[in-house]
Amino acid sequence: MAMAVPGSDRFSSRPVDPATLAASLPGSLPVHTVTQEQIDALDPLTYEVVRHRLWSVTDEMGEALKRMSGSPIVTDANDFDFAVSDELGQEVQVGLYNTMLVGAVDLAIYWTLQHRASNPGIAEGDMFLCNDPWVGGGLHQNDAMVYQPVFADGKLFGWTSAIAHQPDLGGVGLGSFSPAAQDVFSESLPTPPTKVVRDGLLQDDVADMWVRRSRVPLMIGLDLRAKVGANTVGRDRLLAVIAQYGADTVKAVMKRMMTDAESRLRGKLRGLPNGTWRATGYQDQSHTGDRNLHKITVAMSKDDDHLTIDFTGTDPQTGVINCTYAGMRGGVMLALLPLLASDIPWSAGGLMRCFDLVAEEGTINNASFPAAVSRGPIGPAWLTGNLVAECLSQMLDRAPEPGMHVQATCCGTWDTAVIAGLDERGPVPNPFLSIMMDPMAGGYGAQPEADGMDTGGLFCIPMGRVPDVEMTEFLYPVLALWRREEPDSGGPGRRRGGVSASMAITPHGTSFPIGLVLASAGKAVSQNNGLAGGYPGNTGVERIARGSDLSAVLADGRLPADLDEIGGEQETCPCYGETYVAPGEVFTMFWQGGGGYGDPLTRDPEDVARDVRELKVGAENAPAAYGVVLDGGGAPDLAATERLRGEMRDARRSRGASGDGQRATVDVSRGRRLDDNLVAVGAGADQQVACRHCATLLGTGTEGALDLVRHEGPATDAGPQIAPDADFYVDQAVQFRQYCCPGCFTAISTAVVPADHVDDITRASRVLADAGR
Repeated sequence: MAMAVPGSDRFSSRPVDPATLAASLPGSLPVHTVTQEQIDALDPLTYEVVRHRLWSVTDEMGEALKRMSGSPIVTDANDFDFAVSDELGQEVQVGLYNTMLVGAVDLAIYWTLQHRASNPGIAEGDMFLCNDPWVGGGLHQNDAMVYQPVFADGKLFGWTSAIAHQPDLGGVGLGSFSPAAQDVFSESLPTPPTKVVRDGLLQDDVADMWVRRSRVPLMIGLDLRAKVGANTVGRDRLLAVIAQYGADTVKAVMKRMMTDAESRLRGKLRGLPNGTWRATGYQDQSHTGDRNLHKITVAMSKDDDHLTIDFTGTDPQTGVINCTYAGMRGGVMLALLPLLASDIPWSAGGLMRCFDLVAEEGTINNASFPAAVSRGPIGPAWLTGNLVAECLSQMLDRAPEPGMHVQATCCGTWDTAVIAGLDERGPVPNPFLSIMMDPMAGGYGAQPEADGMDTGGLFCIPMGRVPDVEMTEFLYPVLALWRREEPDSGGPGRRRGGVSASMAITPHGTSFPIGLVLASAGKAVSQNNGLAGGYPGNTGVERIARGSDLSAVLADGRLPADLDEIGGEQETCPCYGETYVAPGEVFTMFWQGGGGYGDPLTRDPEDVARDVRELKVGAENAPAAYGVVLDGGGAPDLAATERLRGEMRDARRSRGASGDGQRATVDVSRGRRLDDNLVAVGAGADQQVACRHCATLLGTGTEGALDLVRHEGPATDAGPQIAPDADFYVDQAVQFRQYCCPGCFTAISTAVVPADHVDDITRASRVLADAGR
C-alpha cells in the first residue's frame, strides 16, 4: 500500500446534505430554488411534459457528443453518460449510457461548489474539466468530465455534465493502463476541477495542458471540444424549457422528479422482505507479477424502505485493482438502476437517498490517495456492482409478487486490451492507439423465467454497442480473423446464462509489432456467478500464437477459425501485463458470459436440444452439463435423459453421508418462496426451510446452517469453458463447490471459489453452508 500523502484528503468528495451545502455558498453565488408549496402546486400535465423535456435534453446531449467525437469508444461503444442536475448538483436526469458514472457525477459538482465558488468563481459561461477520481465525475483518470453551471435570471439554476472514457491521458502504460503500477504516480495525472471554458470561450492554456499529456492528442482535443459542444446543447435546450415554462416551474419539476423517484423506490422496498444478504467476490492478481486473490465482500441489509450496503471486511488496497469512493458508489448504481429502478425514472439524486454505504478507508473499493486506480471502473467497481446485484437478486427472488427483476450475474467483468503501434497503410505512417471494445458483447445473466441474452451487452451500459469489425479494420492496422459467439460460455442452469464471444486479430498494414497492454480478472475465479444452484459462466482467457503459419494459411485461401489451425506456440496471457503481437502472430480474446439460474438438471430437454442446434451448447456438453441425451436427429431422448439425470443425482448422493437415512418433510404447499429451490413455512423460531422439489426439511429458525450435501471438486466440474489451469494465474487453490438437497439432490448453490472461501451460513442471506460444519 502506498504511503498516505498529507493534504490529499482535500480532494476526497463525499455526499453532502443539500441544506448544509447551500448554506456554505458565498453570497456572490446566488442560487435558484423553490418552496415545497411551489412543488406541490404543480399540475400533473405540466409535470409530465416538462419531465420528458428534461429527459430529452440528455438524449440530445448524447447525440451531439457522438456526432462530434472521433473516438470509437464514444461513436461505436456508447461508453459515456450525461446528467442534468439541480443547483446543488443532485442528479435530476441521467442518460441511459454508462450507469456506473451516475455514482460519481454529483460528487464532482459538490466538490466544485465547496472549493471553486469563491476562487476562481462559478459564473455564467463557465465550464469545468475534471478527471480526478477522488473528487468524482469519473471512476478513474480516463473518465474525463466537462460540466457547466446553468444560470437563470442571474441565479445558479442547475448543471449539465458530459463524461466519456478517453483512450489515453498519459502515464507509463499505453492507454494510461500501467499493469505494474503501485500508486497513482505511474498513471495519468488526476486533474481536479479546472475552469476550461470562461465566458463561453475555451481556454487555450488549459486545453493545451490537457492534450499535451496524451499519446493521441488530436483525438483527446476533439473529444474535449465534443463535450464542450454537448454541454452547450444541454444548456441551450434547458434554457429553452425555462423560457417556455418559467424557471420556478422547471425547478419545481426537477425537485419533484427526485422526490417521486425516491418515494417510488421506497415504496418498492417496503414491499420486499427485510433481512441481510451477503456475497463475496475476488479479483485475480493485483498487478504484474502478483499471484494472489483479493476479496470484496458485501452485506446488504434491508429495513423497511432503506438499504444499508456494508463492505466491511474487504481487502486492503493493492496494485492497480482499486477504485475510489466514487467507483464503489458507481458499482452500487450499476446494480440498483436496472434491478430495482427499471420501472422508475432515473432521477438518481432521489434514488441515492434510499441507501447508505459503509466501507473502510484504504480498501480495494474505497481506496485512499495515492492508490493506483486505472482499473477502477472495470475491476473493483464492476465487481462491487456484481456482488450488490447478487444480493439484490436474492432479495427480489423472495418477493411475494412475481415478475421482479431477478438476474444471475452478467458477463462478470471487462477484459481490457489496449493496442498501439504504427499504421503504415497511408502515404505517411501514423501512430495509433485503441482499446479493443469488442467485449461489449458480453452475456447476460439468466432470470427465473428467461435465459440470459446471448452477447447482449453490458449490464452497466443499457445502450452500449459492440463495434463494427470492419470499422475496426478501417481505423487500425489489424485484420480480424473471427468474432463469434462461443458455445458453453453461458452458465448452465434451469435457465441458461447468455453466451459470450471471442475474437482474433493479427497485425495487417504495419511491419512493426503492435504493443499490447492487458488488464482483466475472472480468469482463475469466476466473477459471473449463477443463482439458485445455477452454474457460473465461463472464465476469460487471452492467448497469443507465436511463430504461427498464418501467412501460409491465408495464402492458401483459408481463414482460420481456431489457433490450432495456424500452428506455432500458444502463449496464455496473464491477467496483467505488457507484451506485443508481431506481424504473422495472432491475439485472441475470449470474454465472459452470464451465470445460470437454477439446477441445470431441471432444464427442459427441448430447450437443451434447441441450444445445441443453435450452437449455444456443444453437443458433447448437453449430457455432461444438463443430463440430456439427444438422438441421432438432435431431438431429446426423454427416457435416456431421465436415466442419465437419475445417475447424475446418484453421483451427487454418493458425495456425502448427510444424504443417508430418512428425512423429515414439510408441507411446502403452505410455504413462501425463497428461490427456485427453497421455501419457508412459518416464521421466527418456528420457521422451517424445505426443498421445494421434494419437501425435505433443511433447517429451522431464522439463523444457522442448512442441512445440505457439500461437494468440492476441480474447477472444471463447472463446465468446459472454466479455466483448467487456475494455478497459471494465482497460487491459491481454486475449486468447484456445490451444495445439494439431501433428499432429491437438486443443486441449491454452485460456485467456483478459492478453496479457503468461507460460505455465509445465515438464513437471511440464503448463501448455504456445509451441513457438517
